[in-house]
Formats: sequence, structure tokens, C-alpha cells
Amino acid sequence: MKQIEGGVTAAKGFQAAGVEAAVKYQNRRDMALIFSAKPCVTAGTFTTNVVKAAPVLWDKQIVEHAPYAQAVVINSGIANACTGKQGLECCKAEADCAAKLLGIPSCAVLVASTGVIGMQIPVEKITAGIEKLAAAKRDTPEAGMDAARAIMTTDTVPKQIAVEVVIGGKTVTLGGMCKGSGMIHPNMCTMLGFITTDANISKEMLQKALREDVVDSFNMISVDGDTSTNDTLLILANGLAGNEEIRAQGADYEAFCGALHFVTTFLAKKMAGDGEGATCLFEAKVVGAASKEDARTLAKSVICSSLTKAAIFGHDANWGRILCALGYAGVDFDPEKVDLYFQSKSGKIHIYGDGAACDYSEEEATGILSDPEVTALVDMHMGTQEATAWGCDLSYDYVKINADYRS
Repeated sequence: MKQIEGGVTAAKGFQAAGVEAAVKYQNRRDMALIFSAKPCVTAGTFTTNVVKAAPVLWDKQIVEHAPYAQAVVINSGIANACTGKQGLECCKAEADCAAKLLGIPSCAVLVASTGVIGMQIPVEKITAGIEKLAAAKRDTPEAGMDAARAIMTTDTVPKQIAVEVVIGGKTVTLGGMCKGSGMIHPNMCTMLGFITTDANISKEMLQKALREDVVDSFNMISVDGDTSTNDTLLILANGLAGNEEIRAQGADYEAFCGALHFVTTFLAKKMAGDGEGATCLFEAKVVGAASKEDARTLAKSVICSSLTKAAIFGHDANWGRILCALGYAGVDFDPEKVDLYFQSKSGKIHIYGDGAACDYSEEEATGILSDPEVTALVDMHMGTQEATAWGCDLSYDYVKINADYRS
């Protein structure tokens, strides 16, 4: 497997576009399109929030019941959440418009929205934007980047990746893009994410791969503890790589899953590190746990702790906050057997062990915590299982950004 240039247009047969439609934002791209020249096997995971946006309801129906999908239309600025019947009618209008322009059925068009909750989307602006998208779609890396930029809200950078892997003697490509900076919490996939692949794989195996993958990728990130109404992760596979169809577990399926996990983990970490107001990516790695689920629970508890996140922002080796977060996670353990380390590109330092603080240099610890990527390594000494979660520090700017988000 190797990483290559591009994002959602890297796989064979996929085109994309990003245009300005002024749905809410002015003077920036705010609508994106992903289109496959061939019908796609489709899988998805969606928000577990009881309050689900209209696009989530629309997409769940297509993923679960439509024979295939071929296009995704995305807008930023307005979430089309808590919009009642009018919100669903907007989804249908989007799908009908895209279907007519692209020459595909309406039931093959997925839609996604992100932005302010409660506002109605101006349908005339959306349909005008779709006309621009249909005319602008290309299969170039630049078109993929345009799409990645168009789905951003408070994100500071576009997030995309592409990889190649040999499956059954054929080169298979996976490309992905996502957006997410705030309202991010590990409870499904916590963002908008789109993955394209030319792999030939059955719907059953594609859904299995995606459902199992998010447990250790997108489900292991948090920025602020809020699970969105719009969380959507979609993967489209058009089969143009020409590999023998993956219908069961085996070497080909494992190779595909490995490439998929590389893509999802890369994107998950990019989101965590670009959290609203963040100055660094904060990683918690728990090793030596009694079970995989214990390791996940402990790691997520650390990166979700507001007090720990604030200490990371202040470059303060306040290890007591991490130990406290481990202690209320709901996993039974002996605090006197835990070892805690901080590490980054500047080095690694033992902070806590044998039930007390270690003899460490505060200056050295501050230097390690001042890097753009910081890891808290926790050894539970209870077993062989491990897990990693990703978050970010908590800065003053998080409050500033969210205090006036609607305006």
C-alpha cells in the first residue's frame, strides 16, 4: 500500500467539483459534488443522535434500500437539521435536480449538509449550485481539492487523502475527504466523510468493513463532546479496478480493510488536530489493558477531559488530571500499577508510576508538551490489549468561535 496524490477523484471513474453557491457563506466555495461514471455499491454510517438532520434520513434510505448510488451533493453553511417537512423536500429537490443534470435516477443521489441547525436551505440557491457543479465536475486532483475545500465550515484546512493497494493482482485505489472541527465526539463517525474506491466488492462486505472500521478510527476522536445531528460517513465502490469481487473474508478483504483503515485513521487524526481553536493534536494511547473495550474506554476518557485538554493547551504536565480521567472512565484498575508518560517529537518522559509522581524535569515536560502533536502513553499493566484515541487541546478560541457561530 502506498499513499498517492489526491482525494476523492483518485480512484478510477470518479469526478468532483466545488463551487460557490452562496447558500449562506459569501465569496467562498460552499457546495461540492462527487460523481461516479458507473453505479456504485454504497455503505454508510450515521449519527446516533436521536435528532437527525434531513440529509441523514434521506441517505439512510438510499444506503439501505436503493440498488446503487452514483452521486453525492454536499453543501456547507446550513445543516438542514430540525427543518421538518420542508427539509426533506429540499433533499428531494436536490436529488431530482442532480439526477436530471447527471442522467441518473434520483434514488442514486446522496445528499449531505453541514452548518447552522434550524435554518431552511434556500432551494433555488442549492439547485443553481448543482447546475454549476455538474458543469464543473472533473477527474483531476484539483477538482478533488475544490470539493474538499467546499465542505469546510470552521475547519482551517481541507482534509483529503488517497492510497493504492494491490488486491487480486489489480491496483485498487481509495480516496477520501472529510470535514469536521467542532461538534465532534466519538459516537459513530462524528463528521461528514466521503470515501471513493474503484474496488470490486459486495455491498455486504463493504458495509461490514466500514461498520467495523469506524470503531477504531472515527469513533476514537473527540473535540468537544458534542455529537452532531448530521454525522455521515459514506463510501462508494464502482468496481472499475477490475479485481475479482470481494464477497467474503480472506486475503483480499483484509487488504482492502487495511487500506480503508489507513484512510479513515488519517482523516480522523486530521479532524482531531484541526479542532476549533486547537493548537495541537492530543493523542492518548492506552496499552496493557485487560480488554480491547477497556483500552478504548480509557483512551477516550482522557482525550474527552476538558481539564486535561486545558492543561495540554497550557503545556502543563498536570498528570493528576489524566489519572482522574482514567479513574472515572468506568474501568476497574489499580492506580499504583499504572505508568504514565508524555511523548512527542522532542522526547519521552516518565511522569507517574508506583502510585506517585516520578522525579522528572518540569522544563523538559513543558518542552515535550509544546510540540504540535503530543501523546499521553498509559500502561495499565493488566493485559495485552491497547487502543488509541485522538483529540486536541482546549484553547480560548474555542469559546470565541462558538459564541457567535450562527452570526
